Amino acid sequence: MNPDATHSAVLIALDWGTSSLRAYRMGPDGRVLDTRHLPWGIMRLPAPSTDGPMPASAAVGFELAFEQACGDWLRAQPGLPVIACGMVGSAQGWAQAPYLDVPADPRGIGAQLAKVDTHRGAMLHIIPGLLQRQGLANVMRGEETQVVGLIDSEAGAGGTVDDDLLVGLPGTHCKWVRVRGGRIVEFDTFMTGEVYAALRGHTILGRTMKDPAAPDDAAFQRGLEVAGSALGQGGVLSTIFSTRALGLTGQLSAQAQPDYLSGLLIGHEAAALRALLDARGMPSRIVLCGDEDLCRRYASALPHFGLAAPTLAGLAAERGLWRLAVSAGLIRQP
Repeated sequence: MNPDATHSAVLIALDWGTSSLRAYRMGPDGRVLDTRHLPWGIMRLPAPSTDGPMPASAAVGFELAFEQACGDWLRAQPGLPVIACGMVGSAQGWAQAPYLDVPADPRGIGAQLAKVDTHRGAMLHIIPGLLQRQGLANVMRGEETQVVGLIDSEAGAGGTVDDDLLVGLPGTHCKWVRVRGGRIVEFDTFMTGEVYAALRGHTILGRTMKDPAAPDDAAFQRGLEVAGSALGQGGVLSTIFSTRALGLTGQLSAQAQPDYLSGLLIGHEAAALRALLDARGMPSRIVLCGDEDLCRRYASALPHFGLAAPTLAGLAAERGLWRLAVSAGLIRQP
């Protein structure tokens, strides 16, 4: 008779960011047995009820979110190790995990977990972020776990990634992470997603826009072409107002303007990335990891600027959480 699936887990893993919390219950082989998606990011946590006991600390919201995410899993199987990545380890999070200097590898990252004693008695282990000191200072927190998951997926039988990878992580703050021999050696951050949201929501550009019923690929490509042409040589600040001007002159519909602006911003990002790689040396491969629709946009943009067509890896956070739990000795790799 098969054992009760409730008692087959060896790890609880949390991907805890600014706006949401994903919880994974994982089996001995790293397979996800159960998952939950909660709206409790570090900037929006549940409030305690007025009745019943609650922890007497500033971490009440984190305790309540933790209980909703995995309290029943821990009651069913006490003593399961719990690991978390993301902004939960930031200065605004539950406990501040350190930043580790690059170069960094999974073993080194796993050796520096921060620990939080939760109200319910479980120990929460938080993965550190990464810090790049050379040039302009740069940091990441949460993305390193996705990259570790990708490294684990790419690793050969010898347990290392032999070639030179550039890992793109499109999102609010797009990260471009260089991986050599299984180590994270450098990275760049582009605030493309946040700038897009700010321009749409808080500038004159958004006043003439309407949400399209479906993505307008032609408008997106038009934005890419402007960013990559002589018209775009003045940089992003010289082109973004064209979103409004083309609309006022009847050359761009209100529904096409959001995708045109997206193409402009991603195009300028791709052009800047190309310049950085020309100076540093091209990677042997480019891999995109993250939201499928957003990765599709970046995949169409990169060749437009003379970069290699990337492969798409999908989401890798859960695999990275598993690998770092193994590296930290929280679980044994079967």
